[in-house]
Amino acid sequence: MTLDAAHLRPCTMARAQRHLVAKALAEFAHERLLAPVDVGDGWFQVVLGDEAVYRFRALRLRLEHWVLDESSLSRTVDGEPCDLDASELVLELQPLLEIPDHLLATYLEEIAATLAAAAYKVDQGGPTAHELLSADLPTVEAAMTEGHPGFVANNGRLGFGLDAYRRYAPEVGRPFSLQWVAARRDLTHLALGAGLDEAALYEGELDASERDRFGGVLDDVGLDPAAYRLLPVHPWQWDTRLAVTFAPDVARRDLVPLGRGADAYQAQQSIRTMLNLSRPDRHYVKTALAIQNMGFLRGLSPAYMRHTPAINDWVAALVAADPTLGACGFEVLRERASIGYTGDVYHRAPAPSAQRKMVAALWRESPVTRIGTDERLATMASLLHRDHDGAAYASALIRASGVGAEAWVAQYLHAYLRPVVHCLLVHDLAFMPHGENVILVLADHVPRRVLMKDVGEEVAVLRERDLPDEVARIRQPVDAAEQALAVFTDVFDGVLRHLAGILHVDGVLDEDRFWALVAACVDQHAAEHPGLSSRVDLRVDRFAHSCLNRLQLRNTLHMVDLASQSGSLIYAGTLANPIARSAVAVPA
Repeated sequence: MTLDAAHLRPCTMARAQRHLVAKALAEFAHERLLAPVDVGDGWFQVVLGDEAVYRFRALRLRLEHWVLDESSLSRTVDGEPCDLDASELVLELQPLLEIPDHLLATYLEEIAATLAAAAYKVDQGGPTAHELLSADLPTVEAAMTEGHPGFVANNGRLGFGLDAYRRYAPEVGRPFSLQWVAARRDLTHLALGAGLDEAALYEGELDASERDRFGGVLDDVGLDPAAYRLLPVHPWQWDTRLAVTFAPDVARRDLVPLGRGADAYQAQQSIRTMLNLSRPDRHYVKTALAIQNMGFLRGLSPAYMRHTPAINDWVAALVAADPTLGACGFEVLRERASIGYTGDVYHRAPAPSAQRKMVAALWRESPVTRIGTDERLATMASLLHRDHDGAAYASALIRASGVGAEAWVAQYLHAYLRPVVHCLLVHDLAFMPHGENVILVLADHVPRRVLMKDVGEEVAVLRERDLPDEVARIRQPVDAAEQALAVFTDVFDGVLRHLAGILHVDGVLDEDRFWALVAACVDQHAAEHPGLSSRVDLRVDRFAHSCLNRLQLRNTLHMVDLASQSGSLIYAGTLANPIARSAVAVPA
């Protein structure tokens, strides 16, 4: 007999549990929620309460980064060996984690869902790191197993059942078509980027036969197609939200189901953004998806997106006009159009709600149109990926490139870190440049340049400066120390500490050399831009330790207020800067 949930077996779950417990111990120790005790010879111990003891071998690297030897990890309770269990670890840690009692079960559910996804990935195996060297972007996206490198509960996706997971999870890599609805024109807002009009948008995204078919659906029920706009919807969102939560709107024919589109899409790692497999040159589509994942319900706000194309155009123009960014090949993938429906009762209720963010979408430029014949695309999250045998994709890239680890890392930093530093120091502009928001353009296995995405929702101007009215939302002034966290937290702590750890333990590049190359990149930029103000110093001795898991633990339902992200941050003292002048020798 074949089990309906065949991936949920003792052997697959045991591997998933071991990995997640190791990650939880490492990241909670990094955030100083617990303090492993050195018991000698590379072994550490964590004692929780009067009963549970965890022992493991580990390296403690710069930025208080813990690299645990998962195979060495053991747990005893009252002196007796016990299975590793991430949910039990959370309960044992609860006096330290201080998750609000009314949210503890939600966090435990996200842990369970993360384990379920991990067990599926263990069961499926996936391509090897070597096989990924020649893979296309959809294959690389589907091969990722880890989710966000810092968050412990990073694959919650609460709301997805088993069938939905098998159809729509990024790691399943299964093509699906989008549901389209017609939304009454006077109850929607369509925002368009420069040089794009409504007709051109739909002509570019839908073949003439599809547009005719959709118009025919409206004609058949006596409705005027000119009175409606077309809106793509995730099929899960249609089935579980629009057809239920918005049933009156459908019955009034303010929203009219038109059927599935012809193109096949695949979810990216960010799950609610889909790349077009049938026509890769067409826009990516990002839709509202009312699942709970990693501290947010993954909706899209029509009000918030009203200025998204204008913000993207402004950022893209700034980037395109900057010769330093041009020399790095740095570009942004513009969000060219956004549409949101506001005719529902929830928009007339007095208080904001998640229901206001359930019927919306945007179109983002495809990276496929930006690459040459000798170039290949990969999500930057892949640099932190290990395959089912533990082989690291980053290490495989470096070995295959033949250029040597230091040259490879230096070029990667030139493509990724230098533009991020330049935008911050020259333009006061900060992105959210984690692995899922950056696409690598590779040539001969070496990062040649990067493409930045998710611009409208997560970009910020961190000093007072004049901005066009439609862009003013992104002005979020902070002091110089917090400005620097756009690099220290989001790049050094969020990306580079993980990559440095992988290359160090793989014997590819010692972490001291890695951070020396980072310092050299920052110093070279400073030397080539001597007129820059020194108010934001990236080579100070220490910086504030901003903690991601602490945010999620405080409120797993609403981790950050996007309108005031600075005020939402939680700190745990300071971290020693790995490129502090006093701590690192810069290579000549």
